[in-house]
Amino acid sequence: MRVLQIGSDRSKRGILVPGSPAYLRQKAYAAQFGCLDIVGYSLRSDGFKETRDGSLNIYPTRSWTKLLYGTNALRIALRLPRHDVVSAQDPHDCGLLGLWIARIRGVPFHVQVHSDVLAASYGFHSITNFIRFHIALFVLARADGIRVVSNRIKASIEVRFTPKRPIAVLPIFVDIQKFRNPAQNQNLAARFATFKTKLLFVGRLEAEKNPSLALEVLASSAPADTCLIVVGTGSERALLEKTAHRLGVEERVFFEGETDSAPYYAVADLLLVTSDYEGYGLVIVEALAAGKPVLSTDVGVAREAGAIIAPAEEFDCALNDWFRSGPREGHLAGYPYANFDEYVAAYCADIMACAQTR
Repeated sequence: MRVLQIGSDRSKRGILVPGSPAYLRQKAYAAQFGCLDIVGYSLRSDGFKETRDGSLNIYPTRSWTKLLYGTNALRIALRLPRHDVVSAQDPHDCGLLGLWIARIRGVPFHVQVHSDVLAASYGFHSITNFIRFHIALFVLARADGIRVVSNRIKASIEVRFTPKRPIAVLPIFVDIQKFRNPAQNQNLAARFATFKTKLLFVGRLEAEKNPSLALEVLASSAPADTCLIVVGTGSERALLEKTAHRLGVEERVFFEGETDSAPYYAVADLLLVTSDYEGYGLVIVEALAAGKPVLSTDVGVAREAGAIIAPAEEFDCALNDWFRSGPREGHLAGYPYANFDEYVAAYCADIMACAQTR
């Protein structure tokens, strides 16, 4: 079987980087399919090159500007041999192009949904999201197969229309053994030893993650011997540092930058997830796998995975309750995969089933 995938992950851990976790997943998929061609949105300045690795072929668009992503990706896709199915990594930026290519070639179209794009909080977050919301409605209504990463997203789609075939709920793979019973980093533990309780925030420091809420509840609801460790980078870093100073908690907030989160779960007492919306919520699964409780807004897999749920406006009260009598251990519920091979088999089976719809 020959599969075409349209993707847009330009990150250092993304599918365009040989040897990255995402790349290795694609290589495993390709071995099952027989041939996997990936066209990835990228800028010429990124420096990505075409990669041919056995049954995996990766073609970066190497566009001069983001405005040419679609044009360059279409040109690459149409010069390749006809595929049995086209799969898009999202229902908007990649989805519209993937649908077009599938219709031109007369093959089934499969779309993957990693973000809760039909949630009101997503659509009203920005003009860009509002446009993506409406594109997603158009694309999802015409897809021959849909894969989502949570039951929450599945429900949001089924409320609006009836898919052509049952939606596959396939969460993102997490190597949970990496997080279970992690070894304590003694240097890290020593750095925060003066604080009785360590709160943790892991994620991009961007508006949709609402990291300022973590600072606010630290100031309003946490005892003075509590600190907040922030792992991640983003455009709001400087603003958050100013917010910490304004709230008088700058000496209790530690910005660690972009680094491996696993050692921080070992020293943390509670993970805070303050996002306005999430598709999945990888850090929720990681923290619960590490045995740490999670206090989260009602996003992604938070509810089904076993997190403590609280709306943003009640987050301070929920944190107060946790300090008084909340659980000191977390337990991951409903994680579906025993190992990586089981995940790969389920992922590939869904796309293969879609390929048989015509």
